[in-house]
Amino acid sequence: MNLDAVRAPIRRLSLRGRLVAVCLLLVVAALLASNALLVTLLQRQLVHQLDDRLRTAATATAALPDLVDAPGRAAPQVREAAERELTGDVYVAYVDAAGRLRRTLRPAAGAAPRLPVLDTSAVGARGARPFQAPAKGGDDWRVIATPVTPARHRTTDSAAGSVVVAGSLAPVRSTIRHLGLWMLVIDSLVLALLGVAGWFAVRAGLRPLRRIETTAAAIAGGDLSSRVPQMAATRTELGRLSHALNGMLDRIEAGDTARAATNERMRAFVADASHELRTPLFGIKGFTELYRMGGMRERADVDTAMNRIEREAARLVRIVEDLLLLARLDEDPTTQPRLPLHLTPMDLRTLAADALHDLKALAPERAVTLTRPGGGPQGGAPVLGDEARLRQVTSNLVGNVIAHTPPGSPVRIGVGTQDGQAVLELSDQGPGMTADQAARIFDRFYRADTARGRTQTGRTRTGGAGLGLSIVRSLVAAHHGRVEVRTAPGEGTTFRVLLPLHTDTDTDRDADGD
Repeated sequence: MNLDAVRAPIRRLSLRGRLVAVCLLLVVAALLASNALLVTLLQRQLVHQLDDRLRTAATATAALPDLVDAPGRAAPQVREAAERELTGDVYVAYVDAAGRLRRTLRPAAGAAPRLPVLDTSAVGARGARPFQAPAKGGDDWRVIATPVTPARHRTTDSAAGSVVVAGSLAPVRSTIRHLGLWMLVIDSLVLALLGVAGWFAVRAGLRPLRRIETTAAAIAGGDLSSRVPQMAATRTELGRLSHALNGMLDRIEAGDTARAATNERMRAFVADASHELRTPLFGIKGFTELYRMGGMRERADVDTAMNRIEREAARLVRIVEDLLLLARLDEDPTTQPRLPLHLTPMDLRTLAADALHDLKALAPERAVTLTRPGGGPQGGAPVLGDEARLRQVTSNLVGNVIAHTPPGSPVRIGVGTQDGQAVLELSDQGPGMTADQAARIFDRFYRADTARGRTQTGRTRTGGAGLGLSIVRSLVAAHHGRVEVRTAPGEGTTFRVLLPLHTDTDTDRDADGD
């Protein structure tokens, strides 16, 4: 049998058709096996019952008196015994000790059985066990041969021949044929009903898959918000599949949203970076073109232009260095090495003292105090950090305070520990920020100039390129810390740097590791 020829039509069916076809094939195989077993058992049982009746009839016939010497008187008794014990076509005959047929006591209705040689030794060897004999053009017969002894010779125990009783297997075969026909009819009806019921049952069972197909088509069309309906039974295969698909779709939608947000930030970043770089470049280009056109005839004009070019070039260098630093801090450590940090035990009080000196040097008119976080005497704040990079953090925070608060406004520097962390904070009494501005204060190129600008020499000073606080957050994150901002319009701003506290136990462990 060519299996490919059977599989090919099944492959062309839908999933529902395949399931119904496979189920029906399994049912057909089960019915064939069970029917074959049932027919075999029934046939054996019928043959066994026939053998029992033949054995009883043979025993009764062999015990009749004058069976050998008075055939005329024995025949009615034989027929009566056979008809009492047997139904259907029954054959009864008497054979002598040599196995020759002497008389037929009850003839067969149809073709008689073709008996083998049944002499005394053959009958004794069979031991009254039934055997099967063919017929002359008809069904087979079941045969039993039993030895008989005439009444007048029973005292001598001399053998007088045997009685042969045979029953046709035609009723058994007829019963089996009728049973097979009814089985065929019943099995056909069962298969038809199961096919129809299975079709609708599989259709109902696969309805969630059609919903999944519809959802997948909607997602393929661009609707990432579509979700597979949750199944009531979440422990079933379809329930777990729906849950897994919805989880995957949530992640895909979140990833797509994050990617869109990243692309938007990238476009904004490129636009802001282009603007920041273009301003000093245009200044440099303008002065060089003015010099080329002969617009600077005096030495003083040339010196002024060169000073402006130098300042704009320095501004370009700072912007480029800040961008490179942020790019290195943003690198994935699994694919690219991040900015190397030279970590050593240190105390944030050193940075707080340097910030105090910087503020007094850059803005001597300001009142600067050094306290604990929130107030009180300053405390120690041991950390494991890169001192140069953390100084860059405090320098940017100090520059932010000077650039965005009015001259003469007081500043408080807090240092110490709080809730198991080392804390360094700078608090000013400037104009403060709104919640929206505070949420974006660490974005690159963002400047809340409208709210926090300060007037200097008749114009608004906008500060740097808006990269300082981004660098602060990235450097602190590289030290496994975080930066918090607390502000409100008219209430000033407080930047808090929180870093993991470094203890003596950590130092001993680091030394052991080295």
